[in-house]
Amino acid sequence: MVRGVVFFDVDGTLVPGTSSGQHLAELLGHAAVVRDAEAAYSAGTLTNREVSVIDAEGWAGHSPAEVRGFLESMPLVGGIPETVAWCRDNGLLPVLATLAWDIVGAFLCDRFGFDRACGPRLALVDGRYSGQVTEHFDELGKRDFAIAVAEEIGVPLARCAAVGDSRSDLPLFGTVGLAIAFNATPAAQTAAHTSITGNDLRAVIPLLSTGLL
Repeated sequence: MVRGVVFFDVDGTLVPGTSSGQHLAELLGHAAVVRDAEAAYSAGTLTNREVSVIDAEGWAGHSPAEVRGFLESMPLVGGIPETVAWCRDNGLLPVLATLAWDIVGAFLCDRFGFDRACGPRLALVDGRYSGQVTEHFDELGKRDFAIAVAEEIGVPLARCAAVGDSRSDLPLFGTVGLAIAFNATPAAQTAAHTSITGNDLRAVIPLLSTGLL
């Protein structure tokens, strides 16, 4: 029986000190462009739609299999499999609520057992990325995704938690019953119910245990 849902952010939370977008851009050859675009998003001068359009151009001509291979070397915090297992053992559904590309969320779901993920989608033509975005996603979409998941599962949002670190988590933090800022920006810490730092995701388990169980 599912007692609640825990929504985990990816970039800056599961992927420490950088983002999945920057990691992939390094290997795809457009790192500087993505770094500048993501900095502008963090500063509030670009929307995630604008960042996605900029980033997508650098994917043109590459295949999903090639990108999935690049994801194998993506840096991740420790303790992800253990935290996912703890959630499931305690009736909490682990879900990715992220603005990372859909292939990133799918990779992490397959690798660690997250139930599902959201995120923007890239267009494919003849099995290769075209450099266009087919589905945009922003911080409000992330919040709405979480609301829809909770409704589908049949649990109140008061029985849901979000673990995140930055601007894209703020609307979701204001919606769930427990918002945990993990290695977060000052704005995210202010918006959260509680904050913690560390290099292992298992640090959030006592907070989830106290707040949801």
